[in-house]
Amino acid sequence: MNNLKLYVLDNGTMKMDKGFMVAMHNPASIDLPNPPAEFVEFPIYTVLIDHPEGKILFDTACNPDGMGKEGRWPEPVQKMFPHFASEECYLPHRLEQLSVRPEDIRYVVVSHLHLDHAGCLEIFTNAQIIVHEDELANTMKSYAINKDMGAYVWADIDAWVKTGLDWSPIQRSEQEIPLVDGVKILNFGSGHAWGMLGLHVDLPETGSIILASDAVYSAENYGPPVKIPGIIYDSVGFTKAVEYIKEYARRHNAQVWFGHDKDQFKKFRKSTEGYYE
Repeated sequence: MNNLKLYVLDNGTMKMDKGFMVAMHNPASIDLPNPPAEFVEFPIYTVLIDHPEGKILFDTACNPDGMGKEGRWPEPVQKMFPHFASEECYLPHRLEQLSVRPEDIRYVVVSHLHLDHAGCLEIFTNAQIIVHEDELANTMKSYAINKDMGAYVWADIDAWVKTGLDWSPIQRSEQEIPLVDGVKILNFGSGHAWGMLGLHVDLPETGSIILASDAVYSAENYGPPVKIPGIIYDSVGFTKAVEYIKEYARRHNAQVWFGHDKDQFKKFRKSTEGYYE
């Protein structure tokens, strides 16, 4: 696959309480009964794989209309998880910089359906939208009930439904699913969310990369020891997923790219600078 290219698209940053990223990272004690909270900034990014069998997009970042008085995101969400991005960072513009149109994308592999990973799904009407079956089912159930949406945005989901996207769910029983030559979908199961997916990309020069997304927020979560995030659905599942990723990475001599690691992201070659091959 000498003509396989991987682009890292910088889609801005978000902020949140660090306790959401690493649970109990700064616990109270008799000596420090009221430890200060940390409001930390972290990167939002997506990955475009330019493949001879079709272009693949991993995640779709935040919706450009999420923030603001008339924004899609509820006001409490905007205050707890604010998104910061110049217009050039918006996913449609990042793709345009590479002369890629939304309709050129054949597959969108969405790690999970949180606001910072699935915000632009509605524009990919020509693509197969690949997502974990449990993630899709539970998200749609929450949408129907319109209750306790948390990191899932009702207005985003409403747009997906009205657009009529081509969903292609990965079954709970499927573990490692070949997508195209050199690219494999990894099913991490439940953990950070109801159902998490990743990608294994095998590049001729760079080697193997595991796109872990929020199955592993950061190097601090990866450990050792493994540290669960504060935003979590299944703590046991999260730990199992991390251990699976570690073993898989060992077997394939692969790099692991975390979902929101600020230090790691700084070292990535961004789409404005070039690509990996």
